[in-house]
Amino acid sequence: MEKRPNHNLDHRRERPRPGRRNGYEPDTFFGLDVEEMSPKAQVVAGLAVSIPVALAGAAVLIFVPSFWWLVFVFGWTIFPAFGMLVRGIAGLSDNPQESPPANGKERELLEALREHGELTPARAAMETSLTVTEADKMLKELAEGGHLEVRVRGGGLFYGLWEPGGEGNERELEGRG
Repeated sequence: MEKRPNHNLDHRRERPRPGRRNGYEPDTFFGLDVEEMSPKAQVVAGLAVSIPVALAGAAVLIFVPSFWWLVFVFGWTIFPAFGMLVRGIAGLSDNPQESPPANGKERELLEALREHGELTPARAAMETSLTVTEADKMLKELAEGGHLEVRVRGGGLFYGLWEPGGEGNERELEGRG
């Protein structure tokens, strides 16, 4: 008897997600997972359904008024689409503009400085999502702007937050006076 490979494709099927019964998933809109969509995507999807349905309904009423009942047959799709559109607009108004990525990277760098006190560019790259080059450039810019103190130890540059009343500040003030 010859052994044949098992061609049963049941093992390739997608696992059922929680809350899914008989192929129906309550959080979906025409197969889209609305919870996972960004507000912009919700607005676009809502308009992509609402506009063609509204235009088709108007065209039926204008050009073929005897088929007025088709508006009721297919017009139900406007209600969930309108709900998604409103939900997307509300989501856009909740968080109007997300901060640019550079601001997020700077905040990440400053949080690492607060946590460790002082950093080298290489250590900053290890503690954040920045590259060494990006960290070096940002640390230099912050130091040139007077936001960070530059300390030299063992031939290396260390960038740290200003310490009010710290030893480095007193020595610097004495040297100037």
